[in-house]
Amino acid sequence: MDTLGAMVFGIVIVNAARSCGVTSAPLLTRYAILAGLIAGIGLTAVYLTLFKLGSGSGVLVPEAQNGAEILHAYVQYTFGAAGSGFLTVLITIACLVTAVGLTCACAEFFSEHTGIGYGKLVFLLGLFSMVVSNLGLSHLITISVPVLTAIYPPCIVLILLSFTLRWWHSSNRLIAPGMLVSLVFGCLDGIKVSAFPTLLPAWVERLPLSAQGLAWLPPTLVMLIVAAAYDQARGRQQISVL
Repeated sequence: MDTLGAMVFGIVIVNAARSCGVTSAPLLTRYAILAGLIAGIGLTAVYLTLFKLGSGSGVLVPEAQNGAEILHAYVQYTFGAAGSGFLTVLITIACLVTAVGLTCACAEFFSEHTGIGYGKLVFLLGLFSMVVSNLGLSHLITISVPVLTAIYPPCIVLILLSFTLRWWHSSNRLIAPGMLVSLVFGCLDGIKVSAFPTLLPAWVERLPLSAQGLAWLPPTLVMLIVAAAYDQARGRQQISVL
């Protein structure tokens, strides 16, 4: 989810820099890289801490349905009511920052492509999020995990290929087929972790790296190799014609 969020928050960071008068492309890139490094270091520290906490604190709540219950039980056990109050404030601030950033980015994107006013979209997105949030964390995880499992492979492909754009005569020849193949196999992994795994045929379980949730990786690599060879061949043909 942080990878998916980063793709959206990048727009927020760039727009924030532009609003401060920064127009130079190299400077915008530098600020985006610095923001990414800061976020990456911070998230790494947070997740390493959560890994450690989760591995040794699950016994506090044996019947916990999600990690939030374990985190709350640990803080309550270690720091008492004051710790629980601090955790509440901390999570509220963290979620508020994420909510504001995502709402602004999504509203700006859909406003440009649909013609609906930015203010109306902010209101609608906020209202929708408030309604959905009442489903509870466990239900949200059940719904979101299959969707995230399906869409994260093409996002990873897009991010990695964005570092290689200068290598190709036409990057679309790689990005489009690579993302398509990864999405198709990502959808298979998404169905597998959903409430309907029986819909999948038996051969899906026999795909390479299927047990690790990476069934999309081998076919995507094959497609990228084929697309790269095609791109180089077409590039040579165009050069020879010129």
